[in-house]
Amino acid sequence: MIAIVYPQFYGVGGIARYLDSFLANLPDGHPPIYLITGDEHRQPIAYEGVDIIHIPFTSNRFVMIIWMLKARKILLQLYKQRKISWVNLHIPPLIPGLLLPKKIPLLLTAHTTYLGMSGNFYKTKYFDSQWNQLALSIKSRIELVIFQRTKKMITLTEQGQQEVLAYGYKNPIVVIPNGVDLTKFTPNSHVEKDVDVLFCGRIERRKGSHGMITLCHHLVAAKANIKIVIVGYGEDEAWVKAQLAPYAKNITMTGQVSFSEAIEFYQRSRVYASTSYYEGLPGTCLEAMAMQLPVVVWDFLFYRGLVNDAETGRIVPVDDFERMATQIIDLLEHPEISAQLGESARQLLAQRYGWDRLAKEVLLAFN
Repeated sequence: MIAIVYPQFYGVGGIARYLDSFLANLPDGHPPIYLITGDEHRQPIAYEGVDIIHIPFTSNRFVMIIWMLKARKILLQLYKQRKISWVNLHIPPLIPGLLLPKKIPLLLTAHTTYLGMSGNFYKTKYFDSQWNQLALSIKSRIELVIFQRTKKMITLTEQGQQEVLAYGYKNPIVVIPNGVDLTKFTPNSHVEKDVDVLFCGRIERRKGSHGMITLCHHLVAAKANIKIVIVGYGEDEAWVKAQLAPYAKNITMTGQVSFSEAIEFYQRSRVYASTSYYEGLPGTCLEAMAMQLPVVVWDFLFYRGLVNDAETGRIVPVDDFERMATQIIDLLEHPEISAQLGESARQLLAQRYGWDRLAKEVLLAFN
């Protein structure tokens, strides 16, 4: 009997998509689940055996406190009525974790940490955080407080586990990867491949916005007629668009797109590339692999086991832009290799990253 707390369920963010996939793939006979969420961008949706409780919400830090106080009252009522025995909180955001009732056992799903998002987890500083040092100190302190009252934790990768351990966390940690719904992400061989390289995700520093520009320079220099599409939005979107303006013939930036439009871009593309420096477990990479795209990424721990070099994709030393561009061009020039990598990638996802399997693993973590 579980209450999931996440205020922004209706959206295109990674945690929202994670929760939708988990709830849509719950096994028969699963315990009762309550999803406590906000009503911002609310859409008609239902899951068998899941009661969705809406509390009015808008994206505002002060509204978040009010929202969580109301959620706290509901949680206490459910616990008193013996309808729940666990609270499952997903972070970030952090504020809900500070206001949870302490008497109810907490299983925390840490999609990312502020240690990771600060760029300070790595020995090499690959990106500057969007927050100043004071803000990072406050956020990390809040995380530590939440971790101290967490009975059990789920991280998405081995890197995520190491980040949590760096906070001194002592209780059990279960590593359960993010997944992909293979029934939704299905390749279509009848769609014309008119996009050479696809970037997809939030456009911000830790996601490699600066590196993406450098890589685009290399790609256009190597292949004058290359077609690149950048799907996504974020704080660096306007700046990236200005930097890439001279390549308007080669590069299209779509901004935020709908779920169906994102699938269409995967179908139209030949290669997926990412210059991201930090992820929980990259949802867009999973989606691209489900669509049988060969993927080219940096050599980071959060890709380990998912992108296996020369088996399910290509892995490149971090910030070796010339080599990444060479690998991408090589895949474009050898479609038979691209097809083999793409097929192997989807097979791996079916074996290990399908939500029909992962949903059961998540439920077992509550035992």
